[in-house]
Amino acid sequence: MPTEEPADREETVWHGNRMAAGGTGDIVQARDVHGGVHFYRSEPVAEATFAITPSQLPGDVRGFVNRHAEMAYLTNALAVDPEEPSAAALMVLTGTAGVGKTSLALHWAHGVRHQFPDGQLYVNLRGYDPGTPATPEQVLDRFLRDLGVPVTAIPVHLDDRASLYRSLLADRRILVILDNAATVGQVRPLLPGTASCLALVTSRSRLSGLIARHGALRVGVDILQEDDAVALLGNVTARYRVDDQRHELVELARLCARLPLALRIAAERAASRPMMRLDELIADLRDESGLWDALTADSEDDTDAVRTVFAWSYRALPEPAARLFRLLGLHPGNEFGLPAAAALAGTDTRSVRRHLDVLVGAHLLEQPAPGRYQFHDLLRAYALDQVRLLEPADIHAEVLHRVLGWYLHTADAAQSRISPFDRYHLTEPVPPDVHPLAFDDYTTALRWYQTEAANLVGATRAAAEAELHTLAWQLAAVLRAIYIHQNAFDDWLTTSRIGVDSATRSGDRTGQAEAWENVGKACFQSRRLDEAETSHRAALSIRQSLGDRFGEAKSTNALGLIGLRRRRLTDARSFFDQSRAIFHDLGERRWEALMQSNLAETLCELHDPQAAAEILHEALTVFRDLGDRFGEGNALFLLSWVQRGLGDITRARAAIDTALTIAEDDENQVWQAHWLVELGEVQRAAEQPADALISYQRAASIQRQLSDRSREAFAIEGAGRAYQQLGRLSEATDFYRVAAETHRTLGDRWRQALCLHRLANVLEQQNSRDEARSCRGQALPLLADFDDPEASSLRQRITQALSDG
Repeated sequence: MPTEEPADREETVWHGNRMAAGGTGDIVQARDVHGGVHFYRSEPVAEATFAITPSQLPGDVRGFVNRHAEMAYLTNALAVDPEEPSAAALMVLTGTAGVGKTSLALHWAHGVRHQFPDGQLYVNLRGYDPGTPATPEQVLDRFLRDLGVPVTAIPVHLDDRASLYRSLLADRRILVILDNAATVGQVRPLLPGTASCLALVTSRSRLSGLIARHGALRVGVDILQEDDAVALLGNVTARYRVDDQRHELVELARLCARLPLALRIAAERAASRPMMRLDELIADLRDESGLWDALTADSEDDTDAVRTVFAWSYRALPEPAARLFRLLGLHPGNEFGLPAAAALAGTDTRSVRRHLDVLVGAHLLEQPAPGRYQFHDLLRAYALDQVRLLEPADIHAEVLHRVLGWYLHTADAAQSRISPFDRYHLTEPVPPDVHPLAFDDYTTALRWYQTEAANLVGATRAAAEAELHTLAWQLAAVLRAIYIHQNAFDDWLTTSRIGVDSATRSGDRTGQAEAWENVGKACFQSRRLDEAETSHRAALSIRQSLGDRFGEAKSTNALGLIGLRRRRLTDARSFFDQSRAIFHDLGERRWEALMQSNLAETLCELHDPQAAAEILHEALTVFRDLGDRFGEGNALFLLSWVQRGLGDITRARAAIDTALTIAEDDENQVWQAHWLVELGEVQRAAEQPADALISYQRAASIQRQLSDRSREAFAIEGAGRAYQQLGRLSEATDFYRVAAETHRTLGDRWRQALCLHRLANVLEQQNSRDEARSCRGQALPLLADFDDPEASSLRQRITQALSDG
């Protein structure tokens, strides 16, 4: 798909694959004094860098006290000279729940942030949250975006994401805060690969694997000393209370187990009641503590003291705020926005904001940004306990249905702006007293999705767990049209598989077909072709049994795309013909035009450009009438291929230039990178191989950022052909070797065979006949499974060359 127009032709780095065995570095492009472009081997270079400096540290802690020993220990472990690597590139703060690990980490990080001029990354891994912890895949997806990687450039697989992340951090000084980690496995892929960066992890676990394998420095965070605990209480209460005695503050600190989380809540309550004697508050808390001890007689955990303080503070709330607090325990994530809270409560945002302000003032909620709120994991667990204890099951169901319905219909509104042609029409009604958001444009809709991405996955899972199965599979279906343009594979696969399970449990056959199609599309786009085919065949079978002709045509098209990807061209053509006929009968103009494009691509592969040209012109008219930018651009890309096949290079160039303009205007790198290769082909056909090299270079560079190794190899192979056309056979050989090895690694037998054939021809031109024969010998068996005319012709040519010796 498209790429930027070839802009400046000055020295540019090709971040291509390393050379095959024996290579010494990356491939670099430069313009020589004669105006030609050549590539040469260089020392290895880093991935493309991005000019974004993240600054994600949450605000410093108000009233932070002491921790002088821990602070000094951390600071001494950090190299003073920013040019020197850190003495410890990984630090782990460990301690019990509520002991203040996050506060310490953030307070220290604010003090040393100047030593990390390239930025600070922060994530709450939610390792001990009642909900689902953050996965490394999700965190890397967010970090890469925050570092400036386009959404379409996020790699599919965890290892690839981690590799790109480490490359982007190499030679930069960035501080990475990994807060609330539960396991070593949750942390390890998020660690920078260079000592110039520092990762600071907080956890209740000791994370011994990080110490043993990565040499992490562990710093234990214990409960506060008595003087420090009293100082913390005093910092909060001093302006409101003047007669409190030290022995009273000591006793209050003891009842809070000297844990900062409990101390802050207790201090806030004391400050809010300046006329009430402190010994009365202490007696109240002591009574609460006795009750809690009776309920938890078998536990000696320090966190019991924290929960005692929670209960003490919670019982002091006005009832509307207390009820909102416990109902918020049902929210599918620990962080949420004001409109979601209003939907959950079944009220307007003005009313719910007042209650949220009370909760924030009591330190039972945090407000990290305007209009956004979050729980400490211990507080969310406590809220869940209270809602289960005090609210009947039917209220649970009602509240959950409201908030999940709000997410469903707001996601539908966002999707209608982000991808209007792919909109899924809901049957699930808007719950009473729920007011979904509306969006004026693409940008605001996309921003909402990006903010709520984790909650949307949580909402899908929560709907399934609450047996709101129709809501679950329809939310997954709505999200598909967002995910497909964001390459959000982790969330997409998670929600789509939940959708299949929910639709099956509900017995909704239409929903099952929709859910299987969702899984199939996620797997196809992430190159899990076997699972994609199984899923689409399941959807097709259901739709045929239901007499759903529209759905049958969609599933048939999906099987055609898999056939095209696998070069089963006869099967692909048959599927596209069947699907096109159904859409024509149904009067679905856009879908019929899409089938015409898919069929035209198959005809191009079958070397029938004249037939492809006839249907492409019809498709282009429809796409332009409907304003479908992708459909138009893709049809123009295919039309360029067709015109090139017919020998009309002028029209081919006009078509691909227009396609690339669409890609540039829409800032879509996926389209750009794919379509730039066709520009290179047109330039080669026009006897402009030096210009073609620039197009291939830009395509390969973008595909490297997108982690699409297959299409990157296409571009590298194209560069080999351009060098061959220039008569630079040694460079052509290098590029063919790289491309062939990549195709082999990816299991693309057709492209590997074609590339080996081209490599053999260049080697023969250089009188390396034995090696050329070896390449042909490797290529021939790769073609055994292909029966299309081009494959048959190639097999015949290779066989003839081998027999000629």
